[in-house]
Amino acid sequence: MQSEQISSEFIDSLIGISLATLIISVWAASLIFLFTVNISELNILALLLAILFQTFLFTGLFITAHDAMHGVAFSHNLKINHIIGTISLFLYGFLSYKTLIKKHWMHHNHPASELDPDFHDGEHKNFFAWYVYFMKNYWSWGQIIIWIIAYNGVHYLFHIPRANLTLFWALPSLLSSLQLFYFGTFLTHREPPRGYVKPHYAETISLPIWLSFITCYHFGYHREHHEYPHLAWWQLPGIYKLRKTSNPI
Repeated sequence: MQSEQISSEFIDSLIGISLATLIISVWAASLIFLFTVNISELNILALLLAILFQTFLFTGLFITAHDAMHGVAFSHNLKINHIIGTISLFLYGFLSYKTLIKKHWMHHNHPASELDPDFHDGEHKNFFAWYVYFMKNYWSWGQIIIWIIAYNGVHYLFHIPRANLTLFWALPSLLSSLQLFYFGTFLTHREPPRGYVKPHYAETISLPIWLSFITCYHFGYHREHHEYPHLAWWQLPGIYKLRKTSNPI
């Protein structure tokens, strides 16, 4: 019985590191390719699809780092797990893994409270005000300066057009933050009409599994995530389906 559990945990670790490697690799390959594209030769649909695809991959980087914060990007070796998280957040937007992991666990331990860095300021609960307040808690002038240096450094060193850098690197990163906030914080942690359900103060966005994946890597199954924080993003649909089966209404 114990050997079966160890085997299952090891398989989960292999799946976790494989998905993390895949997301990082596809993000890097896609970005390098898009840096070489002649934007003037793209029609508007192709351009929009490229931006959306790159946004989805940026979101994947953050979700990978999020799994690492919970120790499930590669649970077999926590040192490697945290390295994956550090790399993913650096690629995502030059964010500090050590800082975010502390804030993220504050969110889990004190959801929807003054101690929750993801929560609104208690007064301005609309989407845009909450988003600005949310970003102020996670961004710093230092990170903005690093972005500016990196942006111009890549432009001058590798002669990448500014349009490509903006449309396929800077813009998708910003759009990804909106995607993560909307599906992972605003919809899932705003107070429902019936009031919050303690102790997690989290709601689930009831979407088909394929759509849940496309919208935010199942981050919308948020009640499930808070109840089972030891599960990786790709395991959340299983819990969601079990809940739907036991509570079809």
